[in-house]
Amino acid sequence: MASSRSRIDPFLLLILASALLAFLLPATGDAAVVVDWATKVAIFVLFFGYGAKLSVHEAVAGLRHWRLHLLILACTFVVFPLVAIGFLALPDGVVGPATRLGLAFLCLVPSTVQSSITFTSLAGGNVPGAMVSATASNLLGVVLTPLLVVLLLPATGSGGVGLEQFVGVLVQLLLPFVLGQLSRRWTARFMAAHARRIKYWDQGVICLVVYSAFSDFFAQGSWRDLPFTDLLVMAGLSVLLLGAMLWLTWQLGGWFRFVRADRIAILFCGTKKSLATGVPMASVLFAGQEVGLIVLPLMVFHQLQLLACTVIAGRLAPAPGPGPR
Repeated sequence: MASSRSRIDPFLLLILASALLAFLLPATGDAAVVVDWATKVAIFVLFFGYGAKLSVHEAVAGLRHWRLHLLILACTFVVFPLVAIGFLALPDGVVGPATRLGLAFLCLVPSTVQSSITFTSLAGGNVPGAMVSATASNLLGVVLTPLLVVLLLPATGSGGVGLEQFVGVLVQLLLPFVLGQLSRRWTARFMAAHARRIKYWDQGVICLVVYSAFSDFFAQGSWRDLPFTDLLVMAGLSVLLLGAMLWLTWQLGGWFRFVRADRIAILFCGTKKSLATGVPMASVLFAGQEVGLIVLPLMVFHQLQLLACTVIAGRLAPAPGPGPR
């Protein structure tokens, strides 16, 4: 059992392989144009699928535990953005502008869905509560993340995001999501019947987005401009951020007198940041900028949270009951 829990996520390996492929064979010239358009179409289809998979009835039914969901959403869209403001205040002598922007963006993306639910389940937490909170985080994040980026980043002087990019997000992310919701009458059964295959499609799209972002990153030679000290600071701040949020979310659950199962859901849903949602958003919000550099902190944090939460879920998991005699 312990070995299955500590097994490396194959999707994470695919993400790293996509970045490595971009380093070895970056798309240039006409190939770069094809990859760019393929990425835009794939993102549109991805968010259409997100909308088609989400049952509004189930989500509304789960909202009755509103205190739990409110606290988790507050961690994601209030506490983390406050940390982002602190990251934006870091001087140039500590990190470069792109790294600073990436650290701030990391704090503004919504929570994960699959891993939040999986770790909550492994640890014996409130799985229905985690499911609703994580889904609500991603649904609200389609609007709140671009809005927070628009509100927080323009003042940094490091390539902020304006109204044009916000509208671009609405067209490329929110529009297909809404269309997916409207299509559920015809697509819900298909999505449920082919959930496993669709999961592989979703992961393939994310790998394509990662390849596209890092292909541009390596083709332009942007990686040569990233100091080694930036990597060290990025990793160190990611560890501190994850540790602080894990401690805070667990303590908040106790301070507000949640039962243990709810505290576990708060711990795993309130600390996660979604690579699957964040990377496509970054490719739209920061089009024309060094997207590979900007999403690098999110990739580092994503790996750290998977490793840490695997260990924590194993520690919190209820002991197996006595077997039959």
